Amino acid sequence: SCLQLGLERFHGVGILGFNSAEWFIADIGAILAGGFAVGIYTTNSPEACHYVAENCSANVIVVENHKQLQKILEIEDRLPHLKGIVQYGEEIKEKRPNLYSWREFMELGRDVPDSRLHEVIASQKPNQCCTLIYTSGTTGQPKGVMLSHDNLTWMAAAAGRFIMLSDAQDRQEQVVSYLPLSHIAAQMSDIWSAMTFGVQVYFAQPDALKGSLVETLREVRPTAFLGVPRVWEKMEEKMKSVGMKSSALRRKVASWAKGVGLQTNLKRMNGCSEVPVNFRLARQLVYRKVRKAIGLDRCTKCYTGAAPITRDTLEFFLSLNIPVLELYGMSESSGPHTISLPHAFKLGSCGKELTGCHTLIHKPDRDGIGEICFSGRHIFMGYLNMEDKTKEAIDEDGWLHSGDLGKHDKDGFLFITGRIKELIITAGGENIPPVPIEDAVKNAVPIISNAMLVGDKAKFLAMLLTLKCVVDAETGEPGDDLAPEALEFCQKLGSKATKVSEIISSKDKAVYAAIQKGISAVNEGAVSNAQKVQKWVLLEKDFSLFGGELGPTMKLKRPVVAQKYQDRIAQFYTDIETPS
Repeated sequence: SCLQLGLERFHGVGILGFNSAEWFIADIGAILAGGFAVGIYTTNSPEACHYVAENCSANVIVVENHKQLQKILEIEDRLPHLKGIVQYGEEIKEKRPNLYSWREFMELGRDVPDSRLHEVIASQKPNQCCTLIYTSGTTGQPKGVMLSHDNLTWMAAAAGRFIMLSDAQDRQEQVVSYLPLSHIAAQMSDIWSAMTFGVQVYFAQPDALKGSLVETLREVRPTAFLGVPRVWEKMEEKMKSVGMKSSALRRKVASWAKGVGLQTNLKRMNGCSEVPVNFRLARQLVYRKVRKAIGLDRCTKCYTGAAPITRDTLEFFLSLNIPVLELYGMSESSGPHTISLPHAFKLGSCGKELTGCHTLIHKPDRDGIGEICFSGRHIFMGYLNMEDKTKEAIDEDGWLHSGDLGKHDKDGFLFITGRIKELIITAGGENIPPVPIEDAVKNAVPIISNAMLVGDKAKFLAMLLTLKCVVDAETGEPGDDLAPEALEFCQKLGSKATKVSEIISSKDKAVYAAIQKGISAVNEGAVSNAQKVQKWVLLEKDFSLFGGELGPTMKLKRPVVAQKYQDRIAQFYTDIETPS
């Protein structure tokens, strides 16, 4: 069908929609027909869609519904290579030339002889590009990461073998597809590894990340599950709020079981294999029920990746006997480079290299921390039409520079300490990684949703804070009403506030004092005075994908926030009073 529409060799097929069988078919079809499979984030604006479609010279764009179609119609006159648009998720509202329904698109291919397709397939080579992953660059325009047939097929097999996915002939694995397929993580787990090992893939509802995911998990009961940190955090919040509502006895039993679970699993992590009697009892009374309630009762592989996860969240799940294992990689390495395993993991580490992948710590400091560099068959070909950027990423010796800082421990486990670009360098010349301080504040003050540390080239550190609030399920826009756990926090403090605006406009004494108390406690544990948070401000609106402060994998886009709140940040440093 792609060939009939006039797809030319090495031209893009853009796919814009939520995960579905059609997404997979369009992706694999584009590759076999000699084009590039190009996922486009459903959250992209028309301009962002134009950038990607033009950059990959798209001949065909596949859209899910009328809403996504509108974005393409708005820009189609500026896409000289575009020959056809296909809509798969809904009936087409108004006919227009070169717009096809999925059924019409499938019919097109009937007239193309098999021999023509086989010729195209036979002409393809393992080292040629077949997929473009556009990195949602936190700075500047996104870059098209070129991945070859060999990148994808090698990684799919290597990663699957490493985590011991079973082959469908022995026992079929089940996964739920819900993370954006335009991102390498979902593509590797849901398409390529799934094809390699014969995994059964179930598609979640499009509102999965807004709340329906757990229902899908309970229905499917997957054997492997990959969540980004925000997914695990949301599950943790939900489980805690359900826990609060249960009887005093149940809360007591749960609290006992969590203590036993954490102790046993931490011992297990450090190589102790005995299973104490109280752990077996807790498993019967609590852990099994919890797993069943969130649909993970058959899941032997629970993974997290794409952004840093807090130790608190990892310990919460570990205490319920659900080890959430971290993996680490990037689009430029075709997905994972290091993976933790159930019998080989450490809290806060991203695990060890996959077999066949190599790591170099570039220019380590006295603590052994340096830039993490990768090499292996999984390293990408380069950025499409961006030779200078490619040279920045891959050095003369073929090492891919990740931009992440990290170190190995004595057992070869990789720990990531921050990003080079994220580092705050104070006026006093001290290098400060922001994430550990932000996480500490979020842990100390449970009402805080997002925290961003600022203070680059400044005399002291300050922090932008947002409160946990109710989010519009349709648009994903954060509202003004406090989230249930935030309300509970306020009530405990004796505050009557129910809205974010009420707390800010009245500078709610109880809440402000609690935040200051939490920040002071974090400051107590600071390594040096330079690492103490001296000032903070509450923002009216939480960060979101909708507002542009978070990327598609819920990573904080620091430059966007810094730009948006530049006046607030400037205010920290212009006030006369010096911080106490």
